[in-house]
Amino acid sequence: MHKRKRPTTDRAGSGAGPALLGALRFIALLALAAWALRSLVVAPFTIPTGSMMPTILPGDYLFVSKWPYGYSRFSFPAQIPSFAGRFPARLPERGDVVIFKHPGAEPTDWVKRVIGLPGDRVELRAGILVLNGRPVPRHQRAPVTLAPSPNLDCPIDAAAACRYPAFVETLPNGRSYVILARKDDAQGDDFAGATVPAGHLFLLGDNRDDSADSRFALADGGIGMVPVERLVGRAAFAFWSTDGSADYLRPWTWFQALRTERLGKGYQP
Repeated sequence: MHKRKRPTTDRAGSGAGPALLGALRFIALLALAAWALRSLVVAPFTIPTGSMMPTILPGDYLFVSKWPYGYSRFSFPAQIPSFAGRFPARLPERGDVVIFKHPGAEPTDWVKRVIGLPGDRVELRAGILVLNGRPVPRHQRAPVTLAPSPNLDCPIDAAAACRYPAFVETLPNGRSYVILARKDDAQGDDFAGATVPAGHLFLLGDNRDDSADSRFALADGGIGMVPVERLVGRAAFAFWSTDGSADYLRPWTWFQALRTERLGKGYQP
């Protein structure tokens, strides 16, 4: 008598379980790698406002380096894991452009420039920055000229170009950058002065007349002195920049709105 052959379908199906587990393991490892990259190395951010013009323009998409100042709970998505302090604790340098979590109730991402470190006394007199009793050198330069676009505020000669009165400010450590000062006697041009407490930073926007920063208390719409713990990272460079004219439902307009000259632009002095 001939023995009946067993069906082979069970043999073929027996590998389905391990294959599914392998696929799930791969997806989990991929998700873990993406989380580690975004939390520990580099993360993308977008800038919707003009408070850091001309260094950063509205519509810039930038990478932020996560490691320069160590890590806190604000370095991680959803602040998980949650822990106190910053490890390893490193202070930024004066002049660094940093991303941080707003000190208010909702920890949204903000960007400003570091001006004062713990122990520094910061003042502003008629728009002139005074650091530890010494005026910071500032000289006028040619106006910053930008092409008009939907996401730029163009108060001067907007039909042809957006022109903004500009100055070069040079900190005691030699780092220079361009600031905008479009108004005389603007709110914030005079700041009585304060000493930066331990574990905090004094931050300013480069667009001095249109920046809610450490000159203004939280109750007045500013950010006050920002705890170092709330640093997310250091602004690195732009990987995309749009002039605001794109329609997200029409992908071909994304490239029409692209500011190619902004790609790869670094943000540190």
